[in-house]
Amino acid sequence: MDLQNTNMNTEAKVQLNHAKTLRLHTGNLVNRSRMKKKCPGSPSEELRDCIQATLSDWLSTTKPSSTDLQDTLVCSIPEATDAITPEEREEVKVSVKLFLCESGQSAIRDAVEMACQTLAVSQLDSVIIAPPGPVEGDSQTLAHLQPAWEELEALVRSQQIAAIGTSDLDKDLLEQLYNWAQVKPSSNQVNLASCCVMPPDLTAFAKEFDIQLLTHNDPKELMSAATFQEAMREGAPGLIVTDWRLEWVLRYSIIVKSRGIIKSKGYLVSARRESP
Repeated sequence: MDLQNTNMNTEAKVQLNHAKTLRLHTGNLVNRSRMKKKCPGSPSEELRDCIQATLSDWLSTTKPSSTDLQDTLVCSIPEATDAITPEEREEVKVSVKLFLCESGQSAIRDAVEMACQTLAVSQLDSVIIAPPGPVEGDSQTLAHLQPAWEELEALVRSQQIAAIGTSDLDKDLLEQLYNWAQVKPSSNQVNLASCCVMPPDLTAFAKEFDIQLLTHNDPKELMSAATFQEAMREGAPGLIVTDWRLEWVLRYSIIVKSRGIIKSKGYLVSARRESP
């Protein structure tokens, strides 16, 4: 039995070492006993633990065929996945925050489509975008936000997203985006670590134009390349990880509307292998 498990583990690593793109789904963290025992100190630590645990569990449970190597490999734990049934769809709200680690509008569509497919829904109720930060020394500008926002607007028009929001915009930049955008931002997240009290000008503008102000504690960089590679190495010992890079991270919450409780939450992660 041990030899059989070792062979399956080896075949799974062959799949990982061949793949050019990795798509990882942590499953419902509310139900995963292995993750519930941990109490991460930050969103970054939670994500790292999730990547490590999901890879480890996938390697120990998957039964791949080494003759069927895929360029895009999906790592998920079937019993931990919590798809939404048609009967309960009206009773829940699906909220998403999408962290873009690299520029590129195609990543937004890929992430939204994977979320809809994974959760078995045709539309996400809200998506908040956290685009990659500007080059060091530069400040975030409207031009920096526009490509990602245009892609979100297209997804609203195709009814894959109901409402879209922003993260960490001050009053001036939020106003610029609001005036320029065809689909207006419905919310703006503010990091309380850098702002203990909501700025009065931001509060006044948001109230005037019916923009919901939310708070968060996510770091500017959710996960560094080195930390991601370390999580992969811990989850799949012996895997060559130095050429893997995060593309995007999508964090979702499924909330029961009538009770305001989180029924399910998890992460979807996309990474790619850089060409030598």
